[in-house]
Amino acid sequence: MGISLAIITYNEAENLKRLLAQVSPIVDEIVIVDSFSIDNTREIALQFPKVKFSEYVFEGYGLQKNRALEQCTQDWVLFLDADEVPDARLLTSIQEILKQGDTEYSVYQCTFNNFIGNKQIKYGGWGNVKRERLFKRLSAKYTDDKVHEKLMSQGKIGELKGKLNHYTYKSIQHHVAKMNQYSEMMAEEKYRKGKKANLIKVIFSPVFEFVKTYFFRLGFLDGIYGLYIARTMANYTFLKYMKLYEKHQIGS
Repeated sequence: MGISLAIITYNEAENLKRLLAQVSPIVDEIVIVDSFSIDNTREIALQFPKVKFSEYVFEGYGLQKNRALEQCTQDWVLFLDADEVPDARLLTSIQEILKQGDTEYSVYQCTFNNFIGNKQIKYGGWGNVKRERLFKRLSAKYTDDKVHEKLMSQGKIGELKGKLNHYTYKSIQHHVAKMNQYSEMMAEEKYRKGKKANLIKVIFSPVFEFVKTYFFRLGFLDGIYGLYIARTMANYTFLKYMKLYEKHQIGS
């Protein structure tokens, strides 16, 4: 049974070559949907002969991922982000499933190792994260959410062996910039769905997020990085609801 590697990209030149070099040998085709990158993402992608490269205006993660999924032709799809790199055990696990052919599972999830720069974050909700990354092509699709899209499938979910190393953010500066971007997209998504933010949410939701991340999810065990993440998540929550409140005030 064949397998497609699917990736959506925007300015991923620094990450893409690393991922494709690792995964290209075990897949039959590579489908990349790009959002008109202004770096050399396209040039790097086309260095690999299995790549099918296309460009679409970015209208949200869910829609962009479904565009990539529609171009896949193999029985199985391995859908990864450009900053994710499977370790050797995970690649072997994927190959073993392909050799089996039909299995009782149509979707497989894997465990993440999440990094900021070179620092692995083990607590605060970042450790032992599991997400669906391998699935039968005809058994699943993504929700159309602009951010935090979900894979929809009614099939049974299995678990892959090995780890997916996720080099989430290159630096603190990169992380802060992404949090600002994600908070805007989440506010837009909530506004589109008719949700509102009141004073209670603006004031107390960030406090709860900090307590949950730093204490309940043991973020303090990551030392100063754990404190940074808890405070950043609290600020992200504050920005998300503040931006949502603003959108209702100005009507956009």
